[in-house]
Amino acid sequence: MMADEPAYAPLDPDVRPRLPRGARLAHNEAQGGWVLLAPERVFKADVIAVEIIKRCDGKATLCEIVDDLAEAYSAPRERILADVTALLRGLAEKRLLEL
Repeated sequence: MMADEPAYAPLDPDVRPRLPRGARLAHNEAQGGWVLLAPERVFKADVIAVEIIKRCDGKATLCEIVDDLAEAYSAPRERILADVTALLRGLAEKRLLEL
C-alpha cells in the first residue's frame, strides 16, 4: 500500500488472499480460542476474523470470500466487503497475509 493510499481503498476483487509460509490459524485452549500463529508472533483472532481467515486459502478471490460471508450471515454485501477489506489490509500490513 502506498503511503498516500487511504486505508479504505478497495482491493482488487480478484485478489486471492492467503496466509504466508510459516503462518497458520490454530485453535488454542490456552489462549482461549483461535490464534493466528506466525514466526515469533501470536495474534488472538476473534470469531469474525477466524471466519474470514479460514477462507483465505489462496484459491478463493476476495469477491468469492465476500459473497460467501454475505450469504452465510445474511448480511449486506457492502458491509461485509468493508469489514473484510479492513481486516485483510491490516493483516497484510503486519505480514500475516499475502494479497
